[in-house]
Amino acid sequence: MLRPETEADLVDAIAAAKDPLAIQGGGTRGVSCQGTPLTTERLTGVSLHEPGALTLVAAAGTPVAEVEQLLAEENQRLAFEPPDLRALLGSEGTPTLGGVFATNGAGPRRIQCGAARDFLLGVRFVDGTGTAVSNGGRVMKNVTGYDLVKLMAGAHGTLGVLSEVSLKVLPQAEATSTVVVSTGDLGAGLQAMSTALGAPYDVSGAAFNPAAGEAYIRLEGFQSSVAYRAEKLSTLLAGHGAVELRTDSANLWKGIRDVQPLVGADGDLWRISVKPGDAVRLIPALGAAQCLLDWGGGLVWAVVPKGTDVRARMAVPGHATLMRGRGFARFHPEPAPLAALSAGLRAQFDPRQILNPGLMG
Repeated sequence: MLRPETEADLVDAIAAAKDPLAIQGGGTRGVSCQGTPLTTERLTGVSLHEPGALTLVAAAGTPVAEVEQLLAEENQRLAFEPPDLRALLGSEGTPTLGGVFATNGAGPRRIQCGAARDFLLGVRFVDGTGTAVSNGGRVMKNVTGYDLVKLMAGAHGTLGVLSEVSLKVLPQAEATSTVVVSTGDLGAGLQAMSTALGAPYDVSGAAFNPAAGEAYIRLEGFQSSVAYRAEKLSTLLAGHGAVELRTDSANLWKGIRDVQPLVGADGDLWRISVKPGDAVRLIPALGAAQCLLDWGGGLVWAVVPKGTDVRARMAVPGHATLMRGRGFARFHPEPAPLAALSAGLRAQFDPRQILNPGLMG
């Protein structure tokens, strides 16, 4: 296991590598690649936090919990809600900030504020030749050529190994309320979420748990605004089922973020992205034992019998990622034109093909 402690160490480790490297942050995602393991877990520390400017700069191996605690002291947060999937995947380790951006992780609030990449201002990384690269800065700005900041988010270490990230943070919400709609039916649950998201009430979370038969609609902001919007939304959604208002729902949304309803479920775990309205056709076709829907139905977590080819069963357009299981590629095959672009990028950033080879095609 290679454990560089500085960016210079990371440069040396990659430049000297003769064989493939299996890149990981805190090792919480259960990703397995051929090669010598290289972890960024010792590249730690927050080098800059400017609460007034809503910006933070930290080394890639800095634990997410450390960053969240620092922000909480200033009444701020990582608005995109990075999930902690250790219990779901049966993994150990510590979630790191670099790992969050390398996987472009985001929780329920993505429907309102975007994914991790939308908060990334700048990056430092080491490419497959052992060259340190810096791109972006500490403010949002227009770019020309490759937007390496966005390109690195979601690349899973195949284009370079993050050493430092600069990001935007946001203030904590003063109040939170959740409108719970008991529908007992998948179609009705999807319709309730669609109605809520189409209303002018600034919804920050919309999820559905088929096992409980409940749709959850979250509202955040100033106390008076949340109270007004919750009342209006409760009235609007009354036609979809019994409505309950919960003002203490932090644990509920943490459970949705971390997919806790599926923890311990036996079978293969898939993460599927589709158009929200298509979930009503998708789920019956999967024969899933258990499901959880987030992002208004656009994100489906599904546990299916082991060996089930979910991609072959998808009756609607979308893409499926195998999060836990064997027998299939982890990532959905790319269309030929996109695969050609991806291969071209990897050839430029990792010409020796040593960074997580084969992980993303």
